[in-house]
Amino acid sequence: MIYDIFHETVFHYQSLVTFSHNIARLKPKEGREQELLSFRLDAEPYASEIHAFVDMFGNTNHHLLLREPHTSLTVTGHARVRRKIQEVHRAIERLRKGAVSYEKALQRLSGFNTRDIAAKQFLFASELVPVDIAPLRDYALESFHPDRSLFEAGEELMGRIFEDFEFNPAFSDLTTPVTTIFEEKKGVCQDFAHLALSALRSMGLPARYVSGYIETIPPEGTEKLFGADASHAWVSLYVPGSGWLDLDPTNNIIPLEQHIVMGHGRDYDDISPLKGVVRGSGQSRLSVRVDVRRATEEDEETAPTQTQSQSQSSK
Repeated sequence: MIYDIFHETVFHYQSLVTFSHNIARLKPKEGREQELLSFRLDAEPYASEIHAFVDMFGNTNHHLLLREPHTSLTVTGHARVRRKIQEVHRAIERLRKGAVSYEKALQRLSGFNTRDIAAKQFLFASELVPVDIAPLRDYALESFHPDRSLFEAGEELMGRIFEDFEFNPAFSDLTTPVTTIFEEKKGVCQDFAHLALSALRSMGLPARYVSGYIETIPPEGTEKLFGADASHAWVSLYVPGSGWLDLDPTNNIIPLEQHIVMGHGRDYDDISPLKGVVRGSGQSRLSVRVDVRRATEEDEETAPTQTQSQSQSSK
């Protein structure tokens, strides 16, 4: 399954910006279940310096330095990704069969195992995800019985969040505390991901934030509008000895081929698409356009073989 992804972020500034540093995280991640066929990053105005680096979570970051005075900044990522369907299904089946119980997971994580070291960084509180929240821990423990497999418990918790919480884009923003989301029982995908992370980590289980996209299908008989998609977020629960189990509480599904992974982090802040520092005055206005489109058979036959290309738009 091959997807073409367009992600455009535009900042409109109230007054002239003379200098800016920006970090863009728009390059999809590669792994056993996902292959990056091509990638291009465009910036307008032209960035005088641009370089890529990989952060501690394995995400590709692009640093853009703009010295030219400007009143707006447009950063666009163009990617083509292949989701490896057979690998996705194999991974899920491996997790289903190999998932240890909640009790055994805590026993293993309390000791030292070299295979668990990288996962343990996702046990702790982060800027947007508090831990040791008793109501959230108690909520999750209704699914995580001591002798129940993490796969079954995680799947049930995902379904309960889907049933108990209302998707409401008008209710929250990124500053809304997890505890408020839990009390009011509404929010958006980022909120439900942060809530699930807080609950899982409060129980002593490593869990990470997943940023990416999901293919959307327009109603029958209507044409999909370009740029009408949005970025998406879900969670990944660490199953000792088996790997990471992805769970999408917003849609109550275990992600398959329709989910495209952009990156992983402790929370949204670690993998936000674009952030920066500017020299100027006044406020800014943000607009975002996202398009996720399944490639046609003709597109698939001409898919690029390069794993990365980088360019900038001309002045």
